[in-house]
Amino acid sequence: MDRLFRGIIKYRNTDKHLMLDQFVQVKNNPTPKAVFFTCMDSRMIPTRFTKTNVGDMFVVRNAGNIIPHSQHFLDEYTTNEPAALELGCVVNDIRHIIVCGHSDCKAMNLLYKLRDENFASKDNRRISPLRSWLCTHASSSLEKFHQLEICGYHNPLIFQSETVLRKIVAYIDPDDDFCIEDKLSQVNCLQQMANIASYGFLKRRLERHQLHIHALWFDIYTGNIYYFSRQNKRFIDINEKTVEMLSNEVKKYYS
Repeated sequence: MDRLFRGIIKYRNTDKHLMLDQFVQVKNNPTPKAVFFTCMDSRMIPTRFTKTNVGDMFVVRNAGNIIPHSQHFLDEYTTNEPAALELGCVVNDIRHIIVCGHSDCKAMNLLYKLRDENFASKDNRRISPLRSWLCTHASSSLEKFHQLEICGYHNPLIFQSETVLRKIVAYIDPDDDFCIEDKLSQVNCLQQMANIASYGFLKRRLERHQLHIHALWFDIYTGNIYYFSRQNKRFIDINEKTVEMLSNEVKKYYS
């Protein structure tokens, strides 16, 4: 807490007045452009690595950057994530949803261990909210990853896209640059796109191309950020050589 207090004093002496000016600018007409779902990992600082600022994004964080499938929204029992989707995309008419996973994700590392039936047993879930959260809402990611294991890592996975007739074809780490758990993290990231598309209150916007879902993946050890390219069917490193190509793809695909 002492470190936080001293950090607040530093903020008061350096950034406070700049932020207040920015708050005044967006006070009456904030126009956020994206709802950004990412992990609660302390190493993930999305506003820093995207260079976004006050009023630019709604940011939602949890263990594993998971958005529960709409099948879990029963009898008015729900979680924070669907409410955030409604607040952002319906109430505030935000047009872009971004799911951002990352390497060495502790939630994904645990999810990989939950393939063990004893480790994932109901008794163990009763004493671990984290295991229960993952078993309930990330089991579909684990099932997709199991398909990858069975079919071979160089074969593509098929994910449900924004509409029933649209699919996402994805090659997961075809160059074999990442460990098993990181491959699972990328699978999980793409599965959340399908989970988002399952919500009925987003259906019309998705069908009319008024709402778009994207996937990013952050490698915390290199600092590189990857964008899932539907054209290339894989995560592509965003750098000086690829940024124009990715930008053009987004303009073409989402126009």
